[in-house]
Amino acid sequence: MNDSGALLPWLVIREDDNGNRYRVGRYATRAEAQKVADSLEDRGHKQLYWIERLVQGTTTSQTATMN
Repeated sequence: MNDSGALLPWLVIREDDNGNRYRVGRYATRAEAQKVADSLEDRGHKQLYWIERLVQGTTTSQTATMN
């Protein structure tokens, strides 16, 4: 069995106005995840987007952006 966390370690997370958090997607590279987060942020919604890296079953926040 493959550990998909090892293949797609970068997450894009969104937090809405009510503080609810959602995983938008998982990506192979930080650059790919950042591109998605930036694209979502550019839409003009007042949401918080950030990327996190999965590290052996845990996540570490890498970037926070807010529109």
